[in-house]
Amino acid sequence: MTAVAHKMDETDDMRGDSSRGARADARERRDIVSGEVMPENRLLRFVADPDGQVVPDVAAKLPGRGLWVEASKAAIGKAVEKKLFSRAAKAQVIADADLAARAEKSLVARILGDLGIARRSGMLVLGFDNVLRQLQGPKPPKALIEAFDGAADGKRKLYAAAHRLELNCVVIETLTSAELGLALGRENVIHAAVQPGGLADRLLFDAERLSGFRGRNERDS
Repeated sequence: MTAVAHKMDETDDMRGDSSRGARADARERRDIVSGEVMPENRLLRFVADPDGQVVPDVAAKLPGRGLWVEASKAAIGKAVEKKLFSRAAKAQVIADADLAARAEKSLVARILGDLGIARRSGMLVLGFDNVLRQLQGPKPPKALIEAFDGAADGKRKLYAAAHRLELNCVVIETLTSAELGLALGRENVIHAAVQPGGLADRLLFDAERLSGFRGRNERDS
């Protein structure tokens, strides 16, 4: 099982299924590196700040002309190396060599912040037994969250349970147990689940983008 967001269904679809993700499928942008038009859940927005420094805009809210790049270390690295941000901005801008690392860090911080909100609002359950009960309950979770450095046995049992119950869950497997523990205030977090809702949708959207750094694209490069 790779560190990506994917559905627990017979087709093992690798794309996160969320309302914002659905909007992203309809709302497409052009990657300044490949020239390919892609849904927003595969892209990251960058802008130039007032000093001409290119910065990640993971929430896509900063002012300025958006410079869209496929969410992967390789694509962002190529944009920096080939000075493609300046070409797309039609102005001389500065893109530092650590831009991909900063973008990944910003995505992780956003996801961890949302997980903290989910726990405080009662939308998230932790631990194997609690997640299993949630899967078997009347309101199954929208997403399973599994530490990608966690033991495979427990993950397999939860995946099997979701498949047996024919649940259309999406697995988020892009974070380490240490990162999950930092967000949720406890050590050794391996299994969690998020109930349906807007917060789960945003987590799935962002996890798909993070998988470009930790799963989908980097595995294939």
